[in-house]
Amino acid sequence: MSDSIADRLAIADVIIRYATSVDQRDLQRYATCFTEDIVVTGFSGGEMRGLGPYVEWVGEALSRFSHTHHQVGNHEITVNGDRAHMRTYITATHVLESDPSVLVILWGIYDDQLVRTPDGWKITKHHLERLIEPRQIKTI
Repeated sequence: MSDSIADRLAIADVIIRYATSVDQRDLQRYATCFTEDIVVTGFSGGEMRGLGPYVEWVGEALSRFSHTHHQVGNHEITVNGDRAHMRTYITATHVLESDPSVLVILWGIYDDQLVRTPDGWKITKHHLERLIEPRQIKTI
């Protein structure tokens, strides 16, 4: 397998690990997707910097939901040496902890910059581009 294909698969695996770790509430595994100096935009009002503060924010955000289900796909990956760019479609469904009959659904694109590290590919810049604002749907 060529390096390019191997890199593309390894990079796609990062966002798959991201999604499954969030849904399993495994924030330690989730943190392995990012560099220590991660910069995150598009999720809350402003920019978040640093792995510790970002993972803490994710933990607090997840506490509002009893379950989440993140589906990622349509990976567009460009590799340039030890750097890469990836755009990934995301559909995320969240069940409100306070009212399990309410689902919050988000459609968007993750736009990520990655670097090759001794521990594999990691996201260094993570941006959520919202295709629609989250919708609350009451189940029947």
